[in-house]
Amino acid sequence: MALKIVQNYDTSFTLQPEAKNILFGLLTNETFVNQITQSLKENKLEFINQLFQPVPYSQKTPKGMPVEYERYHASDDYIIINVPPTFMFQAKIFKPNRLCAIYRKV
Repeated sequence: MALKIVQNYDTSFTLQPEAKNILFGLLTNETFVNQITQSLKENKLEFINQLFQPVPYSQKTPKGMPVEYERYHASDDYIIINVPPTFMFQAKIFKPNRLCAIYRKV
């Protein structure tokens, strides 16, 4: 089985307004945010309304994310989580099939 090397990967996506509102509501839900906060042993987290689609690892994207989001990965002030699949389903988001959300440590 040969590996396929991806040179360019389209990371753009658009969410329908209703789907975006549902997803953002789930990502800012106090119970969910508290769960993440306790799991990471942080004092408080705040969703910064930033989502991105994970990308295949390549020489241009060694972190598996679009380059413009690597600054959040490198910073100790932010955390990146995979959006739970149940949230994607509840918001009726099927394309892209995976998203990551960025939270700021408060």
